[in-house]
Amino acid sequence: MKKLAIVSTHPIQYYAPWFRLLAERKKIDLNVFYTWSQSETQVDDKNFGKTIIWDIPLLSGYNYTFVENISKKPGSHHFFGIDCPSLIKGIVDYAPDVILIFGWNFKAHLNVLRYFSGKTPIWFRGDSTLLDETKSLKTILRRGFLKWVYRHVDKALFVGEANKKYFLKHGLKSKQLIYAPHAIDNNRFSDDDSKKYRDKALKWRKDLGYSDNDIIVLFVGKFQSKKQPVFLLQAFIKAIEKTHQPLKLLFIGNGPLEDELKSQSKPYQSVYFLPFQNQSLMPLVYRLGDVFCLPSKGPGETWGLAVNEAMACGKPVIVSDKVGCAEDLVEYSDVGFKFNHNNMNELAVILARLNKKDLKRKASNAKNRIKDHNFVEIVKAIENNI
Repeated sequence: MKKLAIVSTHPIQYYAPWFRLLAERKKIDLNVFYTWSQSETQVDDKNFGKTIIWDIPLLSGYNYTFVENISKKPGSHHFFGIDCPSLIKGIVDYAPDVILIFGWNFKAHLNVLRYFSGKTPIWFRGDSTLLDETKSLKTILRRGFLKWVYRHVDKALFVGEANKKYFLKHGLKSKQLIYAPHAIDNNRFSDDDSKKYRDKALKWRKDLGYSDNDIIVLFVGKFQSKKQPVFLLQAFIKAIEKTHQPLKLLFIGNGPLEDELKSQSKPYQSVYFLPFQNQSLMPLVYRLGDVFCLPSKGPGETWGLAVNEAMACGKPVIVSDKVGCAEDLVEYSDVGFKFNHNNMNELAVILARLNKKDLKRKASNAKNRIKDHNFVEIVKAIENNI
């Protein structure tokens, strides 16, 4: 049985389930090396502005090791936040046939890339794109540096078309690329008679004061600049001036722009807020809305897994052209709408024209479209290429 070492910063709800699936299928011997040792029990998220303790299991069903991180300022937001002198020895002792590294931009991870290059096959997973790239000297210099980084990589798992273009631009060849789609736990978000997500969400909507006729535009995530929640609010205000539809806007989350959002929305009774909701409630959260909106301008909205989650709940989506998944999930299928990230009028027109009949049709398409983006496809891609 081939042995696979995975190097990742901390347990993440989008990755842990397919680590577990890899282990369950027993075709690969797996060990995950987590390099942010301080995250074993909780994550201090600067963007949400709070400490997060996930309420779903992320460390069960697979083998893992928390490697000591000696950084004086530990975290996944800067290069020196992940510094693990014992990581290389731990991997050597495990003696893997392949090493899969999530992200190069941490001291410990880059050290692994450099040390094992030419000794053990290096696979890489990242979801960067060219969507935020500008023409500048800085871009030229960064391109040269990244080509050097990726010369240490034997194969890369790409999550979608925008990510594939990024890898090709930075020196990797098509034969080195393995398609492993960005995915969420579709089963966890799907409904059935035992879960009764739809019924529970309808009750929650009524408790919040919504009527059956209301068209609820939903924003879920961090209230931060790159996700443009203020832009969405301002587009929404324009939209309600142009439509007779009972249009509502529901923000769910927390973050640095929270006070500004609440201040600007005060004159409008059709704007509502709920605080951050933990993972176990997310299948209900997305069902509160009639359409999910991710209006990001970047930089760094490399995919937008919340779009997967909304679609798995049977919700159509509105995304900007700076959202990495737009080309794969939205642009060529009738699941929602795409707009220019800096064209507020374009978004306002989309919002003003929303209607229940069209949204219901798009909802069915969205649920079918997301089925191909699942953990089994990721796991098969690894098993078939190791």
